[in-house]
Amino acid sequence: MTPDLSLPQATRRTSIIAESRCGRLPDPRTERGPPPHPPPAPLDPAPATSLPNDTQAATEPCLDGWIYNGTRDTIVTEWDLVCSSNKLKEMAQSIFMAGILIGGPVFGELSDRFGRKPILTWSYLMLAASGSGAAFSPSLPVYMIFRFLCGCSISGISLSTVILNVEWVPTSMRAISSTLIGYCYTIGQFVLSGLAYVIPQWRWLQLTVSVPFFIFSLLSWWVPESIRWLVLSGKFSKALKTLKRVATFNGKKEEGEKLTTEELKFNLQKDITSAKVKYGLSDLLRVSILRRVTFCLSLAWFSTGFAYYSLAMGVEEFGVNIYILQVIFGGVDIPAKFITILSISYLGRRITQGFLLLLAGGAILALIFVSSEMPLVRTTLAVFGKGCLSGSFSCLFLYTSELYPTVLRQTGMGVSNVWARVGSMIAPLVKITGEVQPFIPNVIFGTMALLGGSAAFFLLETLNRPLPETIEDIQDWHQQVKKAKQEPEPETASQTIPLKTGGSDPS
Repeated sequence: MTPDLSLPQATRRTSIIAESRCGRLPDPRTERGPPPHPPPAPLDPAPATSLPNDTQAATEPCLDGWIYNGTRDTIVTEWDLVCSSNKLKEMAQSIFMAGILIGGPVFGELSDRFGRKPILTWSYLMLAASGSGAAFSPSLPVYMIFRFLCGCSISGISLSTVILNVEWVPTSMRAISSTLIGYCYTIGQFVLSGLAYVIPQWRWLQLTVSVPFFIFSLLSWWVPESIRWLVLSGKFSKALKTLKRVATFNGKKEEGEKLTTEELKFNLQKDITSAKVKYGLSDLLRVSILRRVTFCLSLAWFSTGFAYYSLAMGVEEFGVNIYILQVIFGGVDIPAKFITILSISYLGRRITQGFLLLLAGGAILALIFVSSEMPLVRTTLAVFGKGCLSGSFSCLFLYTSELYPTVLRQTGMGVSNVWARVGSMIAPLVKITGEVQPFIPNVIFGTMALLGGSAAFFLLETLNRPLPETIEDIQDWHQQVKKAKQEPEPETASQTIPLKTGGSDPS
């Protein structure tokens, strides 16, 4: 066989030692090509021996690059994110999550100031531009910057979509519409898995999934602005015009034509008065009931994002083809979200949210006791846990938007979204603790899910209740709940007094 002179013998030996020190490499796995010719006798043992991962032997860097045994082109293969550079791949993912984290409060504040619709349109355009820019990135740092912007824009899209859905859809249909929006995410998982399998070049894949958002930014102009936001902003003429357009679209043009600005002001006088007072992040902590809601929701959001990405990042650990498992992970959302919508519609938001996180935490903790030699059982538990966490996300988006009053709804959603992204950013760091003991990550992930589920039971139930418009609304609501809990005690006491009195009268 003709020797390959591009790989000297010394480089071959150094590369094998360096690879053994790195341990398991990320997909696609990397390795040096076959040796150009048999090595000399003194070097014979080195190429044929694999050093244990914990061997503390002296190593030398690989000076002549890597040859990859896969045909797929990824950022790992293009920028050699292996061995000492392996952590850069995780850093790229963390920076993307940091973008989602920062985008939550930023776009939440901008949405309360400039409206839901403009932020939705701008976020679509920003995602299309930054995603396309990432596809043409000349280096890893530039790629990370564009991915950070992608994360910010995704926050703007998700928050604006949820708020528009809640503020437009009637209470009776809110759970159904929220779940249908969640199914769009599920469909996206299926589409992405197929595209990733068909398009092996990461740049073309990135461009393919980014360009359609230019079209979505144009289509978003036909989305009506929130009437509540228009009224609270004093834009009555625009609110009236929007209502008439929606009435025409719904086949109720005559009813829409009868609406007047005076009637709109009269019906929403309470909201108009409350709009004169400016609210901010400090109000979430200043008011006792909002403080409790914020704390419990933050814990639920954090534990959901924390546990969700622990399973999403560990797909290669379950011994199943990564593409097939991704399809299974997407497929479990279909029954999970359907069961969730039934539960939140009949049992209530609080019970659903609490039990979903408790079940997810139990599934993650159960993985500790299942051997890696039982991949089917481990995959089943992981898929079940992922389904519960997907349902938790669907419930949280709806539940959070119903708990916060209109004057603070977007701000509250932004803060909650931040905690979910903090959890997703910390999850990779917790994975590293598995090097100490393999069961430690699952203990931490499962315990946090149990804590988040427990916190949900301290929240108010929003089933079949109108949206709170002001802080006073949610305070009155809380007082009514407290009063309802205390009422049975006096009733019981009043029932016992006549019995005693009646027993003493004959004597």
